[in-house]
Amino acid sequence: MRSVLLYLASCAFLTVPAVAQDHAIRIPAGSLSEALNQLSEQLDTVIIAESADLSGTQSRQITGTMTAREALSALLEDTDLEFTSKVSGVWVVRRSAEPQPGSLHFARPLARPTPFASFEPLRIYDTVVVTGTRAGSPAIESLSPVDVLDRATLGAPVSDDLTDVIAEILPGFFAQRRPLSDGAVFVRPYSLRNLSADHTLILVDGKRRHRSAMLNAGGSQSPDLAMIPTNAIDRVEVLRDGASAQYGSDAIAGVINIITRRDAMTDGFAQYSQYYEGDGVQKRLGLGAGHRTGTHGVRVNLDYSHAAATSRARQRLDAMAYMEAHPEANLSDPVQKWGQPEREDFRLLTNGNMATAFGEMYGLASLSWGQGVSDFNWRSPEAQSAYAESDAFEGWTLRDVYPHGFKPQFGQEERDSAATLGLKGKSKAGLHYDLSAGFGENQIDYFLYKTINASMGPASPFEFDAGGLRQREYNLNADFQTEWNAPGIAEGPVELAFGLERRVEQYTTLAGDLASYEIGPGATDGLTSGSNGFPGYTPMQSKTHDQTNWAAYVDATAHLTATTRAGLAVRFEDFDSFGSQFIGKLALRQDLTHTLAFRATASTGFKAPTPAQLYSERTSQGVDAETLDIFTAGRFTPTGEVATIISQRPDTDISSLSPETSESLSAGLVWQPIPGFAASLDAYNIDLHDRIFTSDEFILTPEERASLTALGVPGGESITTVFFYQNDFETRTSGVDVAIRYATDLAGGALDLGLIYNTNHTEVLNASFLDNPSRVSRFENLHPRNSMLASLRYQKDRITVSGKLRRFGPWQDYLNEAGDQVQTFGSEVFVDASIAFDLTDQTVIRAGVENLFNAYPDEAERQASKGLIYSRNAPYDTDGGLFYIRYDLKL
Repeated sequence: MRSVLLYLASCAFLTVPAVAQDHAIRIPAGSLSEALNQLSEQLDTVIIAESADLSGTQSRQITGTMTAREALSALLEDTDLEFTSKVSGVWVVRRSAEPQPGSLHFARPLARPTPFASFEPLRIYDTVVVTGTRAGSPAIESLSPVDVLDRATLGAPVSDDLTDVIAEILPGFFAQRRPLSDGAVFVRPYSLRNLSADHTLILVDGKRRHRSAMLNAGGSQSPDLAMIPTNAIDRVEVLRDGASAQYGSDAIAGVINIITRRDAMTDGFAQYSQYYEGDGVQKRLGLGAGHRTGTHGVRVNLDYSHAAATSRARQRLDAMAYMEAHPEANLSDPVQKWGQPEREDFRLLTNGNMATAFGEMYGLASLSWGQGVSDFNWRSPEAQSAYAESDAFEGWTLRDVYPHGFKPQFGQEERDSAATLGLKGKSKAGLHYDLSAGFGENQIDYFLYKTINASMGPASPFEFDAGGLRQREYNLNADFQTEWNAPGIAEGPVELAFGLERRVEQYTTLAGDLASYEIGPGATDGLTSGSNGFPGYTPMQSKTHDQTNWAAYVDATAHLTATTRAGLAVRFEDFDSFGSQFIGKLALRQDLTHTLAFRATASTGFKAPTPAQLYSERTSQGVDAETLDIFTAGRFTPTGEVATIISQRPDTDISSLSPETSESLSAGLVWQPIPGFAASLDAYNIDLHDRIFTSDEFILTPEERASLTALGVPGGESITTVFFYQNDFETRTSGVDVAIRYATDLAGGALDLGLIYNTNHTEVLNASFLDNPSRVSRFENLHPRNSMLASLRYQKDRITVSGKLRRFGPWQDYLNEAGDQVQTFGSEVFVDASIAFDLTDQTVIRAGVENLFNAYPDEAERQASKGLIYSRNAPYDTDGGLFYIRYDLKL
């Protein structure tokens, strides 16, 4: 309650009056629809219009300094269109009751009344969305719940990582930091509705986004959202509903569709941020520009970021003991960091379109590069697996190189590229077509320095190329839309979409340099082989695996009556690796009154195993939290020789992977009682079968370890445990989403209030680990059961103040390395506040704070001996308060 009061007090303090303003307007002659888009950009406001009202209408050139009302009056002069504004900052353009003299429009039949028609002038919440319905519909009228995150909302968080941005503004979507977790510290796992990252399908402009080459927590392989520049995004549409029948594999929890900017605005920004602790300094620069005419256009966006590392750690217990025994060592305090890595990123995205004789040709291309470095665990000179003496190296020990221990530095270089080329148009018979080809590739290369291959002794280098991963995808799509008259079935035409898709996924593992996986002569005396911290990929692991599938779908929506709308989608997919799937979805919306509607869906879905999950292998090293000695663990393909060795155990059968399947139900209400107010409540239930996850760890016997060594497995002589991806269990996830938004005029300004709430619970129904209550409890409660975002935005003339209150409910993590106990972390509240000044019509400066009151979560007990303070699995930032300043320029 204290945080809530402080938040409200902060918002009240920041709400101050401002002065009036005009705008510098420059709009060339051309189509009216494009002119309104440019005017919306130059005014930094929302202009809503039906495309049918604007079709074929031209506008004249307007330039000069004028108010929004004056600019709209000039653009709509000599047309039969008029504009209104009932909420400050939002303008609605629509056809006048009677055509004006000189109008460029021809008369057309009146459209069928839409739901909530009585409040049509206030369609501030009715952004037309394309996610979940290929025909497009206002978000408030959709058959399934869709959240629309607009450009202003996406620009509010400080982070340059889209994963963090969405996690800050969308309850029920969580992202973990994962420090000292190999590649997961760079390509971070996320979750929607408490499901795995790859249960959410990511689209960019309606086209499937390729996956990252990184397999993350539990084996999920999903796109790396951090590779998409946030300043290139116009809006993000989040469909919170099963949609595999509409979009294919992965859309079990929902769909995130990233819509890119296509405007002609030239703009840029510079931003500086830093944590209260004085670390984590981040510098960001962005630039975007576009050019558009009535028939073609192009836009380019660039984003650059450099972020310094953070550390929230205490001194390790073994380092303290070593310093007591060796005061001359002069170790740093703490000897290793637990926090965000140092990182540098460059991102580019460009799109364009042009008219041809066959239709509109369009394209999108993105290219991103990132590099980062993170601490690994400090290796004490007392760790025998690295510092033991060996007869193979007479007179030499690791103390000769690292006399007081060492801390490997682990780095990743990531390159991400994608391209889509398509042609869309409309035939004379009224058939809309969209033909496209897409390619995407994610490349990750790992490197280490300040480490050693202990088994090689003095012959070992101190820097290693540990190899890399490649994920490539090729997509061909043919999508069609038309209207079908079905008298007696529907009132008006049925909106019918159908199409074909062919997709190829290819996964490659690249070997590291010889020293990164070499088993040197010192291995016979217990010295670990391979680059210490992250053994390199071997030539035996360096393979390419692929998977091909094709799909066909039909998707139809229709008004059964004036107040009832229904949707049906069916999809058939065939994979060369495991066979075919047939799935479907039903949706219904019933308008109960002019202000209240009921909606419900029922669907089946699936998530296909990827080539990486099926075939890739990996070994890694860590430091035991209790013994503080180095250990090596391995993950192996469920179809390989290691799986065969483990399957020889009694009652053990490591089998190949099959698809995950699901059944989803949802039902909810949409309410729009007064102008400027909209609310929705949706309950859901998702039963998920044959979930792919990591198996229990198998502790190797000496005989099994010898078998691994004979197979040439890197570090096989020192591997203590192995595990596999398996279809291991079934879950039921149920919850409720609540969204409320209210916009109104207040004291000469515009007030926008929002509240989004999610409560979510996952229950393990059947699993091989049901007899392990700690593992069951931790899995069911890894993410908070409830989360909430309350937001306030007030704009008056040249000043805008914003505030957010983010609340996360309790969650759990393991208490110890054995995983037989869990620790519960309490609820947390974070408060954000900012104030922005329009210095001129083209420049804005914004200053603010995230986590204003410097709140930290409960301290973690697990790995406390290694200096960890806050859980590495926390579903939110654990670095404390962050302040920033940002300068925006629009030309």
